[in-house]
Amino acid sequence: MTFSFNSRTYSVDLSRPTDLSIVLRDGAENPNCFWAPMPEFAPVRAGDFVGSTAEGGVVNFFNVRINPHGNGTHTECVGHIARERYVLHECLKSYHFLAKLVSVYPRRTEEGDRVIFRDQLEELWETGEAEALIIRTLPNDDLKKRCNYSGANPPYLHHEAAAWMVECGIRHLLLDLPSVDREEDGGQLLAHKAFWQYPENTRTDATITEMVYVPNELRDGLYLLNLQTISLDLDASPSKPVLYAVE
Repeated sequence: MTFSFNSRTYSVDLSRPTDLSIVLRDGAENPNCFWAPMPEFAPVRAGDFVGSTAEGGVVNFFNVRINPHGNGTHTECVGHIARERYVLHECLKSYHFLAKLVSVYPRRTEEGDRVIFRDQLEELWETGEAEALIIRTLPNDDLKKRCNYSGANPPYLHHEAAAWMVECGIRHLLLDLPSVDREEDGGQLLAHKAFWQYPENTRTDATITEMVYVPNELRDGLYLLNLQTISLDLDASPSKPVLYAVE
């Protein structure tokens, strides 16, 4: 398969996908943040019917309870912070993008926070080379697939870095952190607001995808991104970002 972006043509092998989403499981073995309840999977029970073949039922028929923002990989639109109503399925109308993967060590501040700064990203990006940016924070290990970030003050993105992304034309940001903003910031949400340009010049077609996991064997560089979500009438959805190497 071939596709074009900014007058350049790329070849893609669709037989070799890399899924960046983290599998959600019933219970505590999941990434979690902001004190959200853990996912729950439970069979439907109605009279003599039980929706579990393990319990003698004829089919598996489960209810699922999740919090899109707090449980695992998810994609959100500006409706996450806006007073107005924006929902993801109306904001995200395209699903394939040229993306660049970069790896960054968050820099520790004098206050002890770990932050991704604008100058770190500027060194890794060329103007106009992609429309989506994927940030893999270092060090990178499997703990990200089950880490409970609540109360841990995890790394985050400096708001000037988010504003720089707007200048670069980046419309879709993916990162392996629970939020682009500091866990407790007094409700300022500076990076969210800077990326979506809310409320002055709102970018309704821009998205943020958080809590991805990028395998170590995936090299930094350009990829075709397929961003898959559920059609929920909400500001966010569990999501499945899939990458394909390009030539």
